[in-house]
Amino acid sequence: MQVQGLLLLLALILLAATAEAGKNKKEKAKKDGSECEDWRWGPCVPNSKDCGLGYREGTCKDESKKLKCKIPCNWKKKFGADCKYKFESWGGCSAQTGVKTRSGILKKALYNAQCEEIVYVTKPCSSKIKSKSKAKKGKGKD
Repeated sequence: MQVQGLLLLLALILLAATAEAGKNKKEKAKKDGSECEDWRWGPCVPNSKDCGLGYREGTCKDESKKLKCKIPCNWKKKFGADCKYKFESWGGCSAQTGVKTRSGILKKALYNAQCEEIVYVTKPCSSKIKSKSKAKKGKGKD
């Protein structure tokens, strides 16, 4: 009978500890978070130059927050880093313009970004014809 009582006491202690841990998480979420649900987020603003680590500001009613963000340095697209698109394959090269084009359909808009539904991107056509085999330089005797 003593073993059952001891097990029951142990179970109650574990249950109380679990409940206290859950309460701490809820209190921490309230302290760090907000009850406001209609946050409006601005674009990611890099700390220096036009890419790298930065922050974005958000407002909701009379509250404001800053979140860390990052703009990749190879990201120079006019439609912004918060708009994610699914792109088709590149089209053929236009002999008139010397560029090839592809379109992208909006997949996701992060932080309530204002994104275009369809975007078009171009790049110059390659003037070189790529061959699959590369010429090997021999180590010949002079």
